[in-house]
Amino acid sequence: MVKYVTISTKVQKKLKEEAERLGVKVSEVLRHALEEEVRRRKLEELEKKLENLGIALDKLDINRITQMIREDRKSR
Repeated sequence: MVKYVTISTKVQKKLKEEAERLGVKVSEVLRHALEEEVRRRKLEELEKKLENLGIALDKLDINRITQMIREDRKSR
């Protein structure tokens, strides 16, 4: 079961009145905006992790790894 919490924010009275006049469903707009921001930040976080992983992988010596694998196979 999904649990919900209430989040409140303050906006200018004029903005709220204009939103009501235009039929804007404020809760839907805010929910959608928050979901998109969380999604965007998760992607940023992932990109940073991938960048760090790429840096680590660049430091690996492929020739040394290949040599170690061959030595291991020969020793079996």
